Amino acid sequence: MEAINDKLAVWLQQMGLQESIAMPLQNAGAVVLILIVAFVVDRIFRRAIIPAIRKVTAKTGSQWDDYILSNQVLDNLCKLIIPISVYELIPFALPQGSLLSLVMKLCQVYIVFAFIKLICAFISSLQEMLSEHEKTKGQSLKSFYQMLKLVVWCIGAIIMISTLLDKNPLAILTGLGAGTAILMLVFQDTIKGFVAGIQLMVNDMLRPGDWITMPKYGADGDVIEVTLTTVKVQNWDKTITTVPPYALVNDSFQNWRGMFDIGGRRVKRSINIDMNTVRFCTEEEMAKYRKQPWMEGFEETGTDPVNLYVFRHYMEYYLSHHPKVNQDMTMTVRQLQPTPQGMPIELYFFSADTAWLKYEHLQGEVFDHVLAMLHTFGLQAFQSPTGLDIKN
Repeated sequence: MEAINDKLAVWLQQMGLQESIAMPLQNAGAVVLILIVAFVVDRIFRRAIIPAIRKVTAKTGSQWDDYILSNQVLDNLCKLIIPISVYELIPFALPQGSLLSLVMKLCQVYIVFAFIKLICAFISSLQEMLSEHEKTKGQSLKSFYQMLKLVVWCIGAIIMISTLLDKNPLAILTGLGAGTAILMLVFQDTIKGFVAGIQLMVNDMLRPGDWITMPKYGADGDVIEVTLTTVKVQNWDKTITTVPPYALVNDSFQNWRGMFDIGGRRVKRSINIDMNTVRFCTEEEMAKYRKQPWMEGFEETGTDPVNLYVFRHYMEYYLSHHPKVNQDMTMTVRQLQPTPQGMPIELYFFSADTAWLKYEHLQGEVFDHVLAMLHTFGLQAFQSPTGLDIKN
């Protein structure tokens, strides 16, 4: 580079230019030449080296190198070529002085800036890779990666400021110590969100995709995103509710993930029986019932069975043979405390499918069957009198 610069100076002198004019032209020509060289190196790297790296990573059997050397990482790596080339070659083009010092500082600042973006791109690739891993898949780690990027940017900002001011980075940090209280006040939500995110992650309290209920904040739906400052919940009416992460740690919320993991969704509903229709079964009725397969396992009490008792046994048999009812979980048909509205008979069981629509269909199917079978046992559902009843 020095030889080219010397030849350029000789050529300008041969043209008869004065030294006051020749020197700036010489410097400008050298700068243009440096920029051309840096641009050529950048093109070579982008057109030859980067495609070769992509071919190598594509041929390997592992997936980690595809994430680590992703397009985003390689693109940000290329952005370092021109500023580094200019930083290394510019001393040969400009004389020692304030201009050279300024250009060198600007190059250093840009190199730090590009390097920060490269690190952040690497963190993003690492996040994407770990999100596909079996052990970390579904974990709410986005807030952790965001905090890591924030730390990288803070360190980079300190280095860039110290470079421009010709100060030691430690001196900048010492000066910032006096403003720690102000910084904590400004970033209090970010700090609390990061701490809450760590607690949520370590205790496995929340994952993207979980169905949570938090009435205090009007949240009832699926978690779609967990960040440093917000947890986004898409409610069942398709609205979006944002909840601060630290609220999930300080306040209580209901997570329905366990229901989906265990594979059963609880049904706990009752129907009120008119107590005036509860009576002992006749011998003819019992003789007819004993011919039915659902009487298997029926326990005789030593007295005439009550029609409500026979009905409850029938419903237990019906639920235990229903293909859409989870047979591995608790199942019972029980009486509740009598009320002025009748005798509540509660059906307690779990569906075999946790999907909401199939769960609702099962509930409707079971209670349709209950209402249709009541008259078979001489029972009636309690119903408050209507205008038609009063008229009759």
